[in-house]
Amino acid sequence: MDLRQLRYFIALNEHRSFVRAADAMGITQPAFSRSIQGLEQEFGCVLVDRGNKDLRPTPEGQVVLQHALSLVQGAALLSAEVTQMTKLDAGELRFGCGPAPAVKLVPEAVARFLNAHPKVHTRFRVDNWERLSRSLSREEIEFFIADIRHFEADPNFQTQALRPRGGVFFCRPGHPLLAKESLSTNDMFDYPLAATLIPPGIRKLLANLSGRMDFSPNIETEHFPALVKIVRRSNAIGLGSREAFEEDVEKGSLVQLHWRNLPQNIENLSARCGIVSRTGFRLSPAARAMIETLVAVDNLEERVAV
Repeated sequence: MDLRQLRYFIALNEHRSFVRAADAMGITQPAFSRSIQGLEQEFGCVLVDRGNKDLRPTPEGQVVLQHALSLVQGAALLSAEVTQMTKLDAGELRFGCGPAPAVKLVPEAVARFLNAHPKVHTRFRVDNWERLSRSLSREEIEFFIADIRHFEADPNFQTQALRPRGGVFFCRPGHPLLAKESLSTNDMFDYPLAATLIPPGIRKLLANLSGRMDFSPNIETEHFPALVKIVRRSNAIGLGSREAFEEDVEKGSLVQLHWRNLPQNIENLSARCGIVSRTGFRLSPAARAMIETLVAVDNLEERVAV
C-alpha cells in the first residue's frame, strides 16, 4: 500500500467511475483498475461494490476511505510545512495586522517581499488585536502587527517593538468645530466619535475626559476606508494614527483637530505598534523574512519622517 493507491481510491469514490477517475488522475483505465485491485489484495477484501451502479465503497471500503483521506491530507500538510520551513521559493505565509498598519506599513512591506520572493503565497488579514490574538493562538497565522501593550506581559506571546504611532483626531472640512477659535476636549463629546477598536489605555483616557465610567466610540469598524468616508460625510470625529490619515489631511479632505487642554503627542493616544508572535514556536523562513522587511520599511519611514 502506498499514498498513490490511496489517492486513486479517493478519486474513485469521488468520480464513481473507473474511467472518469483514471482520467482525473492522468493514467490509463487498466492501470487504474490494477492499482485498486492491488489495494484490495493487500487488505484481503473487496473495497468497491462493483455490482452497484454508483460503485459505492463496501463497509471495509468506507473504513479504508476514512483513513485514506486522513493519511493523504496529513502527507500534504507535512510536505507543505517542511517546504515552508526550509524554502523561500515556495510555500505559504499567513499573518495579520491591525487597520492602521494596513494603510501604509504593511502594503509597502508586502510589495517589497513580493518582489524578493514572488513564489511565496502571501495572505494577510486585517482585523483588531483581540481577534488577531485568537487567530494566532489557533495557529491560523504566524504573527501579527498591532499595539503590543496587551501582549508584553503575557508569557504566551513574544513581542518586537516598531516605532510608536501617534494618535490624532480628525474631522471633515466645514465641521462646526472648526468655526471655534479654541477647542476643549469637552467639545469633542458633542459629536459622534468614529474609530477602530481602541486599546484600553486610550479608552480609559477618553472615559476620564468625558466624565464617564467607560467609553465606547459611536462608530466602530476595522475597515479604515469606510471610517474615513464616514468622517468626510458627517459630523463624526475620527480617531486613529496620524500616518493613516496624513494623505487625506495633505489633500484637504480631512482636517486635524487640536484640543487646548490635551498635550500634543500624549503617550496614551499613541499606539505602541509592534510584531506579536507565539512564544516557543519557530517562525517559517517566509515569516522571518517578512518581519525583517517590516522592520526595514518601518525604519525607513522613521528616517523620512525625521
